[in-house]
Amino acid sequence: MGSLALSRVAAQDPAPTIADEVARLARQELAPIAAAVDAGSVYPGEFLHRLGKVGAWSSHVPQEGPADLRWAIQSMAALGEVCGATAFMAWCQNTLVWYVANSTNMKLAARFGDCFSRGRVLGGTGLSNPMKSFFGIERLKLKGRKVEGGYIVRGALPWVSNLGPGHYFGTIFEREDEGTKGEPGGIASGEPGSTVMFLADCSDPAITLTPCKPFLAMDGTGTYGVQFRDVFVPDELILAEPAAPFVKKIRAGFILLQAGMGLGLMKDCINIMDEVHAPLGHVNRYLPQQPLQFRELYAEFEKEAMALASDPYNADDSYWRRVVALRLRIGDASVAFAHAAMLHCGARGYLMSHRAQRRLREAYFVAIVTPATKQLRKMLADG
Repeated sequence: MGSLALSRVAAQDPAPTIADEVARLARQELAPIAAAVDAGSVYPGEFLHRLGKVGAWSSHVPQEGPADLRWAIQSMAALGEVCGATAFMAWCQNTLVWYVANSTNMKLAARFGDCFSRGRVLGGTGLSNPMKSFFGIERLKLKGRKVEGGYIVRGALPWVSNLGPGHYFGTIFEREDEGTKGEPGGIASGEPGSTVMFLADCSDPAITLTPCKPFLAMDGTGTYGVQFRDVFVPDELILAEPAAPFVKKIRAGFILLQAGMGLGLMKDCINIMDEVHAPLGHVNRYLPQQPLQFRELYAEFEKEAMALASDPYNADDSYWRRVVALRLRIGDASVAFAHAAMLHCGARGYLMSHRAQRRLREAYFVAIVTPATKQLRKMLADG
């Protein structure tokens, strides 16, 4: 992992070896199928299960209070250096684990904690719409009403990733049976009722998964539109009620874990520029941005990510703004790194067989996945 290895702060801690093992598996097993995952002909479910067996989904689980996201970010960066789509699915799985690990529903935690963190069951995060909603960009798309033993939920989410038969994901509905009650720290727009965060079971017959239209990149990510047709959500699947305080607790981790996607992609873009130095260095030296500059910027991002990731429950506003600012810079920089890699490659990077064009397409995803760079700018502006 190159400079990532320099960030390890406890050589005696066994956790750092997880990123090494993930990197080895990525080179040996993921690299041969990366193009197929990008094209959508392969969903790497078995590989994701295998990553769970080596601890890729468990290193960030809180231990008697504190949590540390550094090893999880390093593992995702190792995947992202090979395949951006798989790094994104790793973020989905890690975020699902993060939800359950922070829930106070002990029955839920006992039932799902190990099976998610060990990769026996896969899943994703359905917080794209809720995260926009909590920051005043759109309204919640799911509605629920209280019934005996749980809730009845209806509505639709346009895109949820890392899904399939037997998968789970976390998302949020607004209680339509509580009128305009609202909740502290809740949705920023309109006059909402209270909100509830829950686990959705893709095997429920009242939940329909509809394949999405082809994307620009990363089609093998198990991304579906999800329709809820009066789904009964039992109390045993409630992650948090009300949802807003829970989201405030997990939001830094939710965003920081995305750093792994960008760091891995940027690292490979530097690799690409280095690879073409011998044949093209004599003319590439006239380009305004060079690998040395990108290596220095990468080191800066990595240092800040590791510092923030060691303290994800920090409630200070200044810490939260650092998290948002770092995520914004990583989104912008991912596109800049990939753009430079394409220019350094020249015509050879324009071939579909060359990964430079894939990295550029993946980089745009890092910039637009929730929270997108425009939402991050809004969040900083709103204070």
